[in-house]
Amino acid sequence: MGSKWAKVWPPLMAMIAFLLVWQGAVFFFRLEKWFLPGPAAVVQEAISIWPRLWEHTAATIRLTLLGFSLGALTGIIVGGLLHLVKRVKLSVYPLLVLSQNIPIIALGPLLVMWFGFGLLPKVLLIILVCFFPISVAMMIGLANSDPRLMNYMQMIGANKWHIFRRLELPHALPYLFSGLKIAAAYSVTSAIVAEWLGSSKGLGYFMQLSSKGFMAPRVFAAVLITITLSMSLFGIIALAERWIIRWQPRKEGG
Repeated sequence: MGSKWAKVWPPLMAMIAFLLVWQGAVFFFRLEKWFLPGPAAVVQEAISIWPRLWEHTAATIRLTLLGFSLGALTGIIVGGLLHLVKRVKLSVYPLLVLSQNIPIIALGPLLVMWFGFGLLPKVLLIILVCFFPISVAMMIGLANSDPRLMNYMQMIGANKWHIFRRLELPHALPYLFSGLKIAAAYSVTSAIVAEWLGSSKGLGYFMQLSSKGFMAPRVFAAVLITITLSMSLFGIIALAERWIIRWQPRKEGG
């Protein structure tokens, strides 16, 4: 318990100090709310418009979970197939890397042009952002199985599918969860961008309206909720990792 608290309190104290400095600077320099609101003003504004803010938050949560789930499924399938079929990996993998160099702010409008302003382009944008780190982590994990166990299974006549299911896939789980945690952080911000580009609800749409109206407290409130959602999804994946791969020995100091 003491070691866990020792890891928690430094960032917690740093966050509290940051908020105090922020609030103090707003008060000392007498900054207007439309320019830079203090943390107290942001919280007060969020409470005053909470029913409306929650409506947009719920829309973002639904979009994020749908896009992240499909992106994770796509990444796992693509990673597994590219590992099993080496020739396909040699030809397809460079294209996957190339796809990640397309700016999301440029890809979003194209998806809207092709598929309209409905749900599909938003979900596709999140999938395209999320699946790559998951598929790469999956391939790395599958390719780094214990060579001694690999030799043993080959000696006893295990076929490629049995080796994949009994050895490579379990060994790849820690790597896979690393990719899932990275994708979880990306998925929320991708949903915000998708809503910003074309939507009638969600935190991205709410930020856009608020910024055009110079309502900075509302923008900051939406940003705070976005950070909370991202950290929450990351934490859920981390808890699932600890529960699913309990067999993995803990590293020293971990």
